[in-house]
Amino acid sequence: MSWRLEYTIDVDTETDTVYVKIFGQWKAETAEAYHRDFKEEMAPLLGKPWAKIVDLTNWKVSREEVTEIIGRHMAWSRDNGVALSIYVLNHPGAFRQLNDMFEAGGTKDISHTFRTWDEAEKFLRDNWPPARRKEPKL
Repeated sequence: MSWRLEYTIDVDTETDTVYVKIFGQWKAETAEAYHRDFKEEMAPLLGKPWAKIVDLTNWKVSREEVTEIIGRHMAWSRDNGVALSIYVLNHPGAFRQLNDMFEAGGTKDISHTFRTWDEAEKFLRDNWPPARRKEPKL
């Protein structure tokens, strides 16, 4: 598991699911570090389909360069097996920036947004067998 002040990444190899929590307002350096850590942590899932669920309830709209970097991260994820991406957020500005990231990464078709963790988790259970309930680690 990777943990930094700006994010946590936890990989469940039994359900092929990556759990992420994002915090604060990011700069380019944070987004690049996240991508490096994400690739390292999720490496056991490479070569098969996997899902990602991201808690953005504590994320703030970030600098514009972050949109492009995370867009590239999303494209990398798509090219490396992500089959389902789920995001939890409730801030309209963050939602707009997230949609710009989906566009940059070409992941609109597999990305789903929810306002609560419970809604997102239910969607994951209903759409990603054999996923089962798991709380993100802090």
